[in-house]
Amino acid sequence: MSSRRPIYRGRIVDLGLETAVLPDGRTVELEVIRHPGAAAVLPVHTDGSVTLVHQYRHAGGGMHYEVPAGVLEPGEAPATCARRELAEEVRLQAGRLRPLTMIHTTPGFTDERIHLFVATALSPAQGELDADEYIQVVRMPMGQALQMAAEGRITDAKTICALYLGVRALDEWARTGA
Repeated sequence: MSSRRPIYRGRIVDLGLETAVLPDGRTVELEVIRHPGAAAVLPVHTDGSVTLVHQYRHAGGGMHYEVPAGVLEPGEAPATCARRELAEEVRLQAGRLRPLTMIHTTPGFTDERIHLFVATALSPAQGELDADEYIQVVRMPMGQALQMAAEGRITDAKTICALYLGVRALDEWARTGA
């Protein structure tokens, strides 16, 4: 049993004060952000390099290295969103798009879920950035991206997850011929 008092509803987030019952029976009030969900995709080229975006994030304090990603449109499948963002942000299309996993970004205050994918068999595509985006497209060896994550130069959680899970999945797929 829970109730919700709306505080703010924007284009991406819906903030409310919710009454929740904890597993031990206590009732608490929690600030919760409801989010439509998102998809993110790690583009891996035949030479093993990856394409990331170096994107301005005001809330994050500046430029951040990230995998291409975006918010799900109403009724949109995560794979469709991943393909759309791949084209819009880095102008690539995937001959093969494989799911990695779904992650909760910060379950302490939001229900946001990001569906992670790996894109291979890449080719050029047409796309256009959203009006509120500032992005530089960067291609680098996978090892360099992993090193940047290990050194704290890549701090975006979805990107770190996609890199490490992507390497693991690619190795397994190569080993099993999948």
